[in-house]
Amino acid sequence: MMTREQQSVLDPAARDGAPPQRAAPGPRRRLAARWSVPVLVFLLLAQMAFAMVSTAVRQTPTIDEPVYVGTAADYLHEHEVRYNPEHPPLGKLVIAAGVALADPRVDPSFTGDQGALGRHLLYESGNDPWRLMLWARLPVIALTLLFGLVVFAFARDLAGPVGAVAALALYAFSPDLIAHGSLATLDVPAAGFLLTSVWLLWRARRRPRLYVPLAGAALGAALATKMSALPALPVLMALAVVSVWCSGRAGSRDRRGRLLRAAAGAGLVALAAVTVVWMTYLVVDPRLRWAPQQQVPTVHGLRGLLVDLMPFPEAYRDGMRIQFGLENYPWQGFLFGRLYTGSLWYYLPAALLVKTPLGLLALWTAGAVVVVALRRLRPAAPYLLVPSGVLLAAAMDGSRDFGTRYVVFLPMFLAVAAGCVVTVRRRWAPVVTGALALFVAVSSLLAYPYYLPYSNEAFGGPEQTHLRLHDSNVDWGQDLGRLADRLRERYPGERVWLVYKGSGVASSYGIEASDPREVPAADVRGLLVVSDSAVAKAQGRLKALIAGSRPVDEVGHSITIYRR
Repeated sequence: MMTREQQSVLDPAARDGAPPQRAAPGPRRRLAARWSVPVLVFLLLAQMAFAMVSTAVRQTPTIDEPVYVGTAADYLHEHEVRYNPEHPPLGKLVIAAGVALADPRVDPSFTGDQGALGRHLLYESGNDPWRLMLWARLPVIALTLLFGLVVFAFARDLAGPVGAVAALALYAFSPDLIAHGSLATLDVPAAGFLLTSVWLLWRARRRPRLYVPLAGAALGAALATKMSALPALPVLMALAVVSVWCSGRAGSRDRRGRLLRAAAGAGLVALAAVTVVWMTYLVVDPRLRWAPQQQVPTVHGLRGLLVDLMPFPEAYRDGMRIQFGLENYPWQGFLFGRLYTGSLWYYLPAALLVKTPLGLLALWTAGAVVVVALRRLRPAAPYLLVPSGVLLAAAMDGSRDFGTRYVVFLPMFLAVAAGCVVTVRRRWAPVVTGALALFVAVSSLLAYPYYLPYSNEAFGGPEQTHLRLHDSNVDWGQDLGRLADRLRERYPGERVWLVYKGSGVASSYGIEASDPREVPAADVRGLLVVSDSAVAKAQGRLKALIAGSRPVDEVGHSITIYRR
């Protein structure tokens, strides 16, 4: 019998206390192993693509989408930044790729504001709103699928192919990512670009010359999509310092040289990011003309000084001023049946508790613990947890309690962390991870196609979400088309009174309705149709009308039909 020392010479794995390597698998097993992971990746992304496209086909424009689609069309035809300055152009340029393929009719004489711009394009210019909205959403859907590959690649770097497949499964079945990834909005693109930047910085620990500038470009893409990504800038610059420092030889005595190279890496990230922001504005208008169509507020104090010092185009800085102005507005929120004015610091954690599948919550927690506790994964903890934690804190400090879309980066970053659970050296780890991932998949599939109003089983599922949350968590105006079908099929010829919260135009979908708040209550007879967000915020006359009616039907878990 060989001694342990002799065995270690023949089998290097035995040096670490691992069992000797087994005989190499046969050709068929090698072929199956080679193709199993690509097939699983394809199937997971295919089901996500089906869920997003089939959802996008049935949903009418949400509140924000017409503004972005109208602005994208204006970019294509006027080549000037005029509308929606509170968001930079890149996300709308992505949407413009689909708008260009749809080739809508555009009215060059339109002079209204950005709120009317999208409605005019969709409903008053001779365009088919269904077709135009689908084409506008398809580029965002494609981008969401590509970010799924980033999640897979990041998790594979940390946890191998099994962990990568687990992470991709959690990403692909996330109701929030399916819901917002199927819309022509900016939340998912901005979050995905941030994740890409962090993944590239992780890879820069080995090849900084290649990955540091690419990470800066990805960060710039996030900053050029949504200004809410700005708190990540100093965090990712610090991560660039860490990555470049770690890329040097551990035994090197030239600490000063390593420090200078690390600082140069952070500067390169910042420079690349700022360059990308400028390039997006130049793509829209090479002359960088800027004539705001809305009032730009004056920002004082530290915020005003920071805006003035930002090395971005004037249109970008004015957009930041508008965003700060919006933060000062007394918005209304709704949480667990309570209507309030202002914001609650715990709103987003509470909303995430409702809107996240239970299995996903468990794996997020386990993944965060694992990347901190395991020595091999501990270097990745700052990359996964610090950026998402800083962005979560910044979002919690905001004044608009409108939905979990403001933290849609969490299902991306924490999916990567959750994939690392399979690296725990316990037999139960892969089994438990697989069981919880299956639970997430079942919960997500049962919600199809109502992903916007999703809530987990502990809170009653999608049909109960409106009792606890409102706005983009439940009712964002997406079900006007479904309402038209329901009224035509079940209530033909009945008088309809409608209070709709959204950007769609009811008459364009064949709904003939009046506003019940504009006539005496005694005249409101027939069907009273109210968006659930309006129900949550109902006061005065509308509250009395609802109290005097009985619910008879619901549409898409976002609109309630009453009879009076």
